[in-house]
Amino acid sequence: MCIKKQEGFIVIEVRNLVKKYGNHTAVNGLTFTVEDGKVYGFLGPNGAGKSTTMNMMIGYLSATSGEIIINGHNIFEEPEEAKKCVGYLPEIPPLYMDMTVKEYLTFVADLKKVPRKERKKAVEEAMAMTNITDMANRMIMHLSKGYKQRVGLSQAILGYPEIIILDEPMVGLDPKQIIEMREVIKKLSEKHTIILSSHIMQEIKAVCDHILIINKGELAAQGTPEELAGTLQGRQEVMLTVKGSQSQTDEVLKYVKNIFKREFKPSEEEGTTNVLIYAEKNEDIRESIFKAFAKSALSILGMSAYSKNLEDIFLEITSKEDKKLLSRKPKNDEKTTESEEVTEEVTAEEAAEDSEAVEQENQKESEE
Repeated sequence: MCIKKQEGFIVIEVRNLVKKYGNHTAVNGLTFTVEDGKVYGFLGPNGAGKSTTMNMMIGYLSATSGEIIINGHNIFEEPEEAKKCVGYLPEIPPLYMDMTVKEYLTFVADLKKVPRKERKKAVEEAMAMTNITDMANRMIMHLSKGYKQRVGLSQAILGYPEIIILDEPMVGLDPKQIIEMREVIKKLSEKHTIILSSHIMQEIKAVCDHILIINKGELAAQGTPEELAGTLQGRQEVMLTVKGSQSQTDEVLKYVKNIFKREFKPSEEEGTTNVLIYAEKNEDIRESIFKAFAKSALSILGMSAYSKNLEDIFLEITSKEDKKLLSRKPKNDEKTTESEEVTEEVTAEEAAEDSEAVEQENQKESEE
């Protein structure tokens, strides 16, 4: 059993993690830490390397290079000790449909080597924490998808792991089930450190204290939603609604100083124009905009400082990283010298070991 540490204690250290499949680099020099007592959100576009990273963190996949330290144990050198502190819920829960909930969880407790005298209590506590006690004697095949997810979550927390890793726990759930799962995760976060990957931005924002954005196998950004928004606030952004056409609005804005970009947005009201204005942050641009339109025949129907949501932050950060990566690639007319070529030798044994994982990863990314 892992002992709960005080808040702020680093329970996971990922150091220069690299995973390659032949010439394809799925994870490229990834480094980050996970503190105890927090909920971490893993965000990234399809093929970013999220699932590969999580599979290495639970010891399912080997790494080409780098380290993952869990409570002082290297997952690749001391897998048994490290895995004792980690519970894992994959996107498709590993359930046996012809068992009852209680039978299945008792079976999992046995696999996790929970002492026999503690097994009944551990199963009951896991069911209570995920609110499935009433389903104990129901066949798993007869449960709704939401309850099946809860059973999968119950098996993840059996054995009292300090860290719980959840891969797309909300996928396929209806709005009511998503709200219920959100409450379960919040309840679990009182006693566990949680890492979850999801494509549902509002759920990441609703339950996560800290966000890690992965792109092209690299860490693009990390921090709280507020901190991530702060990294993009080197400029002023104003949302403006004008009674007039896009061309008329654009003509007026041309004479307002310090505006470096105008982005027109769809408008539901006929005869109006919405425009997102990007300006230098050295002065409040709204006063200049008001004066410019006061001199014209157009009326301002609405004007407010634009606040970025998590979707905006995610798209902007990943777009910036994509541009950086493209700029690193040599041009077509540039030749790579022999000394610059990087090759990787993959033994037949290593290739066989990872082939199944590669196929699963590719299938998962294609489904997403």
